[in-house]
Amino acid sequence: MMASQPKLDLSTKVSDEIRQTTCYMCACRCGINVHMKDGKVAYIEGNRDHPVNQGVLCAKGSAGIMQVNAPSRLRAPLKRVGPRGSGEFEEIGWDEALEMAAGWLEPIRRTAPEKLAFFTGRDQSQSFTSFWAQNFGTPNYAAHGGFCSVNMAAGGIYTMGGAFWEFGQPDWDHTKLFMLFGVAEDHDSNPIKMGIGKIKARGAKVIGVNPVRSGYNAVADEWVAITPGTDGLFILSLVHELMKAGKIDLDYLSRYTNAPALIDPETGLLLRDGDDKVLVIDTVTGALTPFDQKGVRPSLSATHEAEGKTYVTVMAKMAEKYLDPQYAPEAVAERTGIPAAKIRKIAAELARVAFDESFELDRSWTDFRGETHDKMIGRPVSMHSMRGVSAHSNGFQTCRALHVLQILLGTVEVPGGFRFKPPYPKPIEAHPTPHCKATPDSPLDGPHLGFVRGPEHLALKEDGSPARIDKAFTWENPMSAHGLMHMVISNAHAGDPYKIDTLFMYMANMSWNSTMNTSGVIKMLTDQDETGDYVIPHIIYSDAYSSEMVAYADLILPDTTYLERHDCISLLDRPICEADGAADAIRWPVVEPDRDVRGFQTALIQLANLMKLPGFTNEAGEAKWSDYADYIVNHERKPGIGPLAGFRGESGDQVGRGAVNPDQLDRYIENGSFFVHHVPEEASYYKPWNSAYQDWAVELGLFDAPQPYLFQLYSEPMRKFQRAAEGHGERQPPEHLRERVRATMDPLPFWYPPFEDDRVDTSEFDVHALTQRPMAMYHSWGTQNAWLRQLHGTNPLYVPTKLWEKHGFQEGDWAHVTSAHGTITVPVAHQAALNENTVWTWNAIGKRKGAWALSEDAPEARTGFLLNHLIHELLPPKGDGLRWANSDPITGQAAWFDLRVKIEKTDAPAGDQAQPAFPALKSPVGKGPNELQWQVGETE
Repeated sequence: MMASQPKLDLSTKVSDEIRQTTCYMCACRCGINVHMKDGKVAYIEGNRDHPVNQGVLCAKGSAGIMQVNAPSRLRAPLKRVGPRGSGEFEEIGWDEALEMAAGWLEPIRRTAPEKLAFFTGRDQSQSFTSFWAQNFGTPNYAAHGGFCSVNMAAGGIYTMGGAFWEFGQPDWDHTKLFMLFGVAEDHDSNPIKMGIGKIKARGAKVIGVNPVRSGYNAVADEWVAITPGTDGLFILSLVHELMKAGKIDLDYLSRYTNAPALIDPETGLLLRDGDDKVLVIDTVTGALTPFDQKGVRPSLSATHEAEGKTYVTVMAKMAEKYLDPQYAPEAVAERTGIPAAKIRKIAAELARVAFDESFELDRSWTDFRGETHDKMIGRPVSMHSMRGVSAHSNGFQTCRALHVLQILLGTVEVPGGFRFKPPYPKPIEAHPTPHCKATPDSPLDGPHLGFVRGPEHLALKEDGSPARIDKAFTWENPMSAHGLMHMVISNAHAGDPYKIDTLFMYMANMSWNSTMNTSGVIKMLTDQDETGDYVIPHIIYSDAYSSEMVAYADLILPDTTYLERHDCISLLDRPICEADGAADAIRWPVVEPDRDVRGFQTALIQLANLMKLPGFTNEAGEAKWSDYADYIVNHERKPGIGPLAGFRGESGDQVGRGAVNPDQLDRYIENGSFFVHHVPEEASYYKPWNSAYQDWAVELGLFDAPQPYLFQLYSEPMRKFQRAAEGHGERQPPEHLRERVRATMDPLPFWYPPFEDDRVDTSEFDVHALTQRPMAMYHSWGTQNAWLRQLHGTNPLYVPTKLWEKHGFQEGDWAHVTSAHGTITVPVAHQAALNENTVWTWNAIGKRKGAWALSEDAPEARTGFLLNHLIHELLPPKGDGLRWANSDPITGQAAWFDLRVKIEKTDAPAGDQAQPAFPALKSPVGKGPNELQWQVGETE
């Protein structure tokens, strides 16, 4: 007798419809298929046709369904009715909310627009928000890059016209050796996972350089457990070994970099002709000639005598600098925590793969000098880096050092190496300089953010004081291309450089995990003057969720979730491009909000229309756009070029440049919500110097004219600042900053110890402390997500074996962790794969009680914690009465990872409550259910 089988429906109908859009669970911007059933989201999967993820989707992306259903979603505009921080709000309508905002903003726009500080967090519409701020007229605008990775972006752009992640990627198809420096798992996770899988499948080697072995470093073939803040020292030791062995690409350096440029021995500036072109010595003729002439073979070693001066090449200066014994492996081994033999081994491996495993592609191309090459030479070594090397006070020079290493090996924009993504590469000259002139009742005089070329571009008032509230583009941090978001609240509270009236923030959890000095910032946000008025008079905040920051605002403009909104991931901003194609994407409302919320960009447009801002309204005061979707389609940054590059022209058949197409968004939706335009094969490599690529970029609208350029191993803008510190020029730094500018702004990368090391007793604070985000988290949104909480619902402090045994820790123990700024009491766990003097934890897991609609005894609010409590936005004082930002002195990058601590074993606090424990916030959305369940669709 046969056993009876259960009757199973193996083809259950899971959805009625699939709607394709773009994920927002991290900055990867993957394509997703949103399965709908009975008008609701049933589940989310990857879009196999999408250029970014090709169908791959991570835990974050899949969990997007829990974002659109999160109990913490804000439901309507809120007006504060209790004291700041009380969480006491009254729901109001949008008309009242916008009128209230305009009532605060319009008077200062008419009289002193700089009294608005408008800063946004991890939004992906910065070309739009900057356009809004520019038309308001305030100089005080930036996004979150100043506390994220400005060192990485600026270091790459100043050196080679682009950097890692959104600017470029490894050549996954050809690389044989891949090195990661300071890369956590939250950024660009799907492409990196896919790429690592691809290269490991064919036997390529992965080397991970990181104090923490998790994620990508856990699957690396070799792990380098570097001491935090010493990456630059390690990198320059590799440079030392490669130069000493002669394992550098001399032909590449000669053709494509300023290594052959001649340096004036008096000024330290490059020798130029009357057309401002860099001069080199031609090895063929021995003549002094502009670098870009046809047939020129620039010499790396020639000297030039003129007017009693001897000019030497940049290459000669580099050899003198980096062959110095201070960079020898033995000299750096103890400080970096990497044995000298291992440094030599890695340097030898880089050289072997780059040169002994070099290969050729049978692909002809023509360079900017008019010379045609029959082959493309491959150097199969690629690198990738992120915040781990960036978030130090020496991070800018470290990032530049890493690019110098890549360039010396000839591995940038060649087969097998690092490749730029359109719209990069761009020379510095293709970027704007920063603008800061605020005029009442008028737009700002130009873009807020940009790249300075010298002291003349600093954002200073006529009296030399900072023009911006964050002190960006001043002598304190001259090259702060992304602003200093982490200094805005502190400076506004101190009235340094001046008082503001309104702080307007979007998606920036600045009272909790996105701030240094949490308790101090909370006090600043609630502090009152002697008259009882708040020191920061008005705070407007927009978020989709009831985050910790909500309680400290006077007015809340509730945003939608990402499945309920229009978004534009634009070539004008931070596009989704891959190296082989220019690409952009949209989001659109695959579901309609069930609450009285509006996309933040739409709210900004409506606020602009109410105030009749120029740029948003015509001369008659009539609105140009009704909402963000209208703006995306109809706005033109210049004739024929708008936020989206695809389906332009009245018939939708034009690419990059073309008239407005009223059906453009529909065409994107039909195409999976993205557009891609591929780079021609002959233009696929050597982009900064490839005539075919330059012409393609002009045709697409990325450039107005071809802009070939040389990689800047020697940074002339930095030398100009250094010269000013030496006493030259009309603009010079104040005396207390003169030596710091002179020392740190070396035009050739070098290493110096993190600033905190010089401000604390490192014999007492002898442990490094770091945070990084896990692969399943990105923004603090993630840790209120019902699915993702199951992966990371709490976060112990991970302690290496040496310290674990020294302090006698056991599983379940707790520790006091103390910095120069404060103490936390937290649970500990053992991790053997960790630099022996480093502790770390996951960031943004710890929550404040009452936030995010979580229960007050949720693990994130009880045992979860932040290292932020131990970090200050200012360095420990040195007795001079000055406020020294805890930042890189060149870019203002927040030095999150310079933190020094001491640890000691302690008893568990009462109730196993991590310390400090802040009073619970009153939730404007109540609390979520104990069990989050719902049924999508009917069951039979």
